[in-house]
Amino acid sequence: MPKMKTNSGAKKRFALTGSGKIKRKHAFKSHILTKKSKKRKRNLTKTGLVNKADLNSIKTLLALK
Repeated sequence: MPKMKTNSGAKKRFALTGSGKIKRKHAFKSHILTKKSKKRKRNLTKTGLVNKADLNSIKTLLALK
């Protein structure tokens, strides 16, 4: 069976941590920023972790599973 290809879009958006969790960036931080508060924009800058419900599908896209 051939090797599984990594999804190009997913490899740009997600990163693996040392403990095996998957990091992600928040959405809604690219444009129309004038109406959003400073606090909201600051919190969107920080990275988050992928939800447990989405973990299997993202691991498949990253060819980790």
